Amino acid sequence: MHSRASSNRLSSSAFHSRLSALILAMFATMASIYVAGRLWQDAASRVYLIQELDRRTGRGQSAVSVDDTLKIIACREQRKKLSALEMELAAARQEGFVSKRLSEKDVTHSKKKRLVVIGIITTFGRKKNRDAIRKAWMPTGAALGKLEDEKGIVLRFVIGRSANRGDSLDREIDSENSQSNDFIILDHVEAPEEQSKKTKLYFIHAVERWEAEFYTKVNDDVYVNIDALGASLSSYLDKPRVYIGCMKSGEVFSQLTHKWYEPDWWKFGDGKSYFRHASGEIYAISHALAQFISINRSILRTYAHDDVSAGSWFIGLDVKHINEEKFCCSSWSTGSICAAV
Repeated sequence: MHSRASSNRLSSSAFHSRLSALILAMFATMASIYVAGRLWQDAASRVYLIQELDRRTGRGQSAVSVDDTLKIIACREQRKKLSALEMELAAARQEGFVSKRLSEKDVTHSKKKRLVVIGIITTFGRKKNRDAIRKAWMPTGAALGKLEDEKGIVLRFVIGRSANRGDSLDREIDSENSQSNDFIILDHVEAPEEQSKKTKLYFIHAVERWEAEFYTKVNDDVYVNIDALGASLSSYLDKPRVYIGCMKSGEVFSQLTHKWYEPDWWKFGDGKSYFRHASGEIYAISHALAQFISINRSILRTYAHDDVSAGSWFIGLDVKHINEEKFCCSSWSTGSICAAV
């Protein structure tokens, strides 16, 4: 009996010893994890503080290898050479020829810059107007391509699509275009209230397809003297940001039933008068302004009238507004470039 009791006491003592050791090991592990976590946090904080200090004092990455230094010097030299070439090309263009350093192959493959892209805004049911323009002042067939190649003048009718895609209206335009090949067909639903958006899409399409000095918008009831238009625009080649047209203002109509109702009439102040803008019959903008429209297409507001919308896009920009009497199409006169019919 005595030896059995002693044996039980020894077993109990060993059990308690193992349990104590296990508990101590658990506490040690937890303590290690806690200490390691604090040390990691402290290290991360130190790294952040060092980086922040380097950023604020400008000492970050202060060591630059010899190879890096040579690369920087080479880049600077290449940049100087490129700037010199750009200046030489700019001077050559003003004199009417390109640099002799450009090989004939480079000239052949370089993108040819046109003088002007003329978009004639039209719509369904206006084929008689288009045919009259083709007979009066717009070349057709091979002559249209010759005008583009020799004088740098691109001419196209601009139209959208029917709300019922593929219907008879769309088919008629597709058939007409297959014969004349003189349309820009926009991915846009034709509707009177969407005219301003259509004009914006025309400029976007034109500047992305053709690189030109100017982009002109014309209505399909306006007759244009192409040679006079080209000569007039050429006189503004030295001005990079120009908006040319028959400038006007006018009353803003807030009556819902009025023909020229402006839904955003309240934006034009108590006087209810539009800002100065070019008449929608015909106006021209330079390449830089067409690019501006393309880049900012998603945030440019359109108003009820396309000429007002175009004028609003250039307010606040460093743009030269040119009130050109030759662009006033009330009637043909000496030096006039257009006439409305």
